[in-house]
This record gives sequence, C-alpha cells and structure tokens, in this order.
Amino acid sequence: MTLKFMGKKLGMTHLFDEKGNRVVCTVISAEPNMISQVKRKETDGYEAVQVAAIKVTAPKVRNVTKPMRGHFAKAGIEPRQKLVETRVKNAEEFQLGQEVSVAQFADAKFVDVAGMSKGKGYQGVMKRHNFAGGPAAHGSGFHRHGGSTGMRSTPGRCLPGQKKAGRMGGENVTTQNLRVVRVDEEKQVMIVEGAIPGARGGLVYVTKAIKK
Repeated sequence: MTLKFMGKKLGMTHLFDEKGNRVVCTVISAEPNMISQVKRKETDGYEAVQVAAIKVTAPKVRNVTKPMRGHFAKAGIEPRQKLVETRVKNAEEFQLGQEVSVAQFADAKFVDVAGMSKGKGYQGVMKRHNFAGGPAAHGSGFHRHGGSTGMRSTPGRCLPGQKKAGRMGGENVTTQNLRVVRVDEEKQVMIVEGAIPGARGGLVYVTKAIKK
C-alpha cells in the first residue's frame, strides 16, 4: 500500500531522454516522512495511517503545543510541521515511527500531485474565466467587461453562481498522471514530467496514479 507522501516543490528544470528530446520537469524535495499514528478499526472506527513531514527547527519548537509534543513523543519522532492521513486496508502492516521514503515510488510510472495553487489576487473575468471581452476599437466602450448579467423585469435580479470578477488562485489543485522521470533516494528528490501546482517551496502531496 502506497501512502500519501509530502514534499516541497523546488522548481522546474529540463532533462534529455535517450532520444535526445528535451523533457520539461519539476523537482520535488522528498525528505523521508515518518508515521506518527496508526488508526485501527477497533479503536478509531476505521483503518488509516497518519504521516508527518518537515521537521520543526530549533527556534520554533517552543511553538509546538503540548498535546502535539505528546503525540509525536508517543510515536518516538521529532515534532513535524505537517500531518496527512491515508486510508489503508490493513493498518497492521505499519508501525509507529516507521520511515516512509520516496523509494515507494521507484516502481511507479505515473503519480498525482496535489498542492495549493499560486494566489493571483483580485482579477477580472477575462483572466479569471477566459472571457473573450469586447471589441478593441477606441469607440466601443466595452473592452474587458463581463457583459450583461441581469434579465428582464421578472424576476428582475442576477442569478447567483455566475462567473464574475473576484479572487483568483489559492485553491487546492491536483495534477494527475504525471510521468515519473527519476527517483533519487540518496539525494532525496523526485523528478516528474510537466508542471505541478504551487510556488517554489510550497507543500505538495504525491500519490501513485491510477491509470485507466
């Protein structure tokens, strides 16, 4: 069973395949995750494994709450910043404090990567929803607007849920079926083909893809 793996987006680069073709890739920092809790059906009502990642540096350890310190101490690991849970069929296969490395993706051909997309701030309908806009002529008076959103006197209002200007980005996005180019357990990095959500240094969640 492959657990959900947490890493950091380091940035993009390009490599060359055996035919000399350039392949645009994203590098993911893949430091080992640690199992911080094993949930069983008898005690928790379902089978799952909780994984912790990204060590808390020395000055910030004091910010870790006392309950969370006890939680990590029970697992025998140092405090971590992020936790994520994966449902499993047999939780007995995993142990507290067990290391989860990027090696679990060594035989994977494709992965799904989820992360928080870049925030774009307040944007208009052309950028946010790909509206075409109006004529570019000087006298049109309608260039980058959204057009009419109202209606006649009955019911005489704008229906909710229409595409309008507003806050863009900063949402959970999953990019599916990215080809695994390289997994380097020694350097603790993973390279996938294409782009993944988020900015450099952002947290990403990697899982094995289910190819149909």
